[in-house]
Amino acid sequence: MEIAQQEIPNSAETKTVEVSGSVALLEALIAEGTEVIFGYPGGAIMPIYDALYDYKEKLNHILVRHEQGGIHAGQGFARTSGKVGVVFATSGPGATNLITGLADAMIDSTPLVCITGQVFAHLLGTDAFQETDVINITTPVTKWNYQVTDATEIPEVISKAFYIARSGRPGPVLIDITKNAQIQKFDFAGYKPCDHIRSYRPKPIIRKEYIQKAADLINSAKKPFVLWGQGVILGEAEKEFKAFVEKSGIPSAWTILGAGAIPTDHPLNVGMLGMHGNYGPNVLTNECDVLIAIGMRFDDRVTGRLDRYAKQAKVVHLDIDPSEIDKNVQTTVPVWGDCKETLPALTELIQERTFPEWIAKFKEYTEKEVEAVINAELHPGSGELTMGEAIHQLNELTKGDAVIVTDVGQHQMVACRYAKLNKTRSNVTSGGLGTMGFALPAAIGAKFGAPERDVVAVIGDGGFQMTLQELGTIMQSGIDVKILILNNRFLGMVRQWQELFNENRYSFVDMTSPDFVALAAAYGIAGKSVSERSDLNASLEEMMNHKGSFLLEVMVTKENNVFPMVPQGCSVAEIRLK
Repeated sequence: MEIAQQEIPNSAETKTVEVSGSVALLEALIAEGTEVIFGYPGGAIMPIYDALYDYKEKLNHILVRHEQGGIHAGQGFARTSGKVGVVFATSGPGATNLITGLADAMIDSTPLVCITGQVFAHLLGTDAFQETDVINITTPVTKWNYQVTDATEIPEVISKAFYIARSGRPGPVLIDITKNAQIQKFDFAGYKPCDHIRSYRPKPIIRKEYIQKAADLINSAKKPFVLWGQGVILGEAEKEFKAFVEKSGIPSAWTILGAGAIPTDHPLNVGMLGMHGNYGPNVLTNECDVLIAIGMRFDDRVTGRLDRYAKQAKVVHLDIDPSEIDKNVQTTVPVWGDCKETLPALTELIQERTFPEWIAKFKEYTEKEVEAVINAELHPGSGELTMGEAIHQLNELTKGDAVIVTDVGQHQMVACRYAKLNKTRSNVTSGGLGTMGFALPAAIGAKFGAPERDVVAVIGDGGFQMTLQELGTIMQSGIDVKILILNNRFLGMVRQWQELFNENRYSFVDMTSPDFVALAAAYGIAGKSVSERSDLNASLEEMMNHKGSFLLEVMVTKENNVFPMVPQGCSVAEIRLK
């Protein structure tokens, strides 16, 4: 290949070297700090893969077993590393297999750059083999997309792609490169990272007068309440957020994507918001006098019925995305901007206070929840195993230092409720889209993003079977991921709704599964199944101490329900304990 004989110029040099579009792409990825690519080759992206052959020492390509697995792995990598995940796929079905992951990354603000191959430019619009209009298909689920038909565009387009993906409110970008552009040679003058795009403003202008108004509201509050989301983590503002919470003395609750920004056991962390969140944070949302939302978007699973949500409160909303202000909940004082910048400015203006009586109310509700729900879930003592006790015993082993990756369903809510998290970027889950099949490939990516940390994928028996082929990726890559399947032999969350709201009419939710331990063994992965309480702790310990990946199936009770629960169409104050 030409790259072996020629030295690529850096951006400070004026000399040029003739390279193909494929080589220019790979050089751009290296210049952006890319170390890992998750991908699957095919005809329309073959020139890029041919060039990649000479870059094995610089770029670690992980061959996944399905493009959806590739993009979920890219998401997991981005979520634990804080970097942009990079994904390769071919045209047609390869590109369309990325759609679910793009939609997931879009709604959860995950930075990705996806590169898809495309048919030759002269074949576009002719219904050529594996031709799909990926640009129009992906427009609703990407922050930006673009089709390259000329190799000379590649350096600038890739620099824009990374800038857009990581700046402001992050999100996925897709670049579709026709095969002729991959092959075409041109004079490459080096790579210049992008730091500005006309008409694109990733951060809104901070208005100091609104920060002052917000501080005045907070300082006069008798029962203030903080709700925080993933924006704190995406903005790398964990220290600034902790300083704000501790100076203000305000009880604070989290969305599932915000979990871990401050430790689970922090005295001002009062728990989880939302449909299956903690009792106090939901009920007391409708009793606070000032509601301070930081880096969260008032999703319907957090708010319940909007016309009965926090109507008594004045609302301060800090967000980097102006479109989220007033979208769902009317704001009294909007604070636009990156919370890493707005929080210190706000912290400087607020008074140092404590709210012992107000916080005592949260503790009262916690005691009610412990008595009605938590004790039976974490310490059942008799009967079949529960999901909660599995997570509780896992906490004893991880000490809250592991990355917990969850799929979607009952196990997700149980894990988010009970997992202990001491560090940021420890909770990786599909939040807004609720994608079953997310956890296994996302855990693979999460481990590549945080190789020094233990990564545990907590998965239900239903979601596991949607992407179980990625066991092959684990086998080939040798990555160390712990897989904890909480098997209740049902599509548990759907069954719960059918029990509670459809008179026990269990319609197609009874799940028959293969022997997961034998399946793991077929991929060279050690495994074990446990159904007795006396064996649970030792089995979890065996999983965590095992060198390499390990699959542990825990047979849990079939018809247990996740409570508390805010029924659909109800106010957060109508949350049920049973």
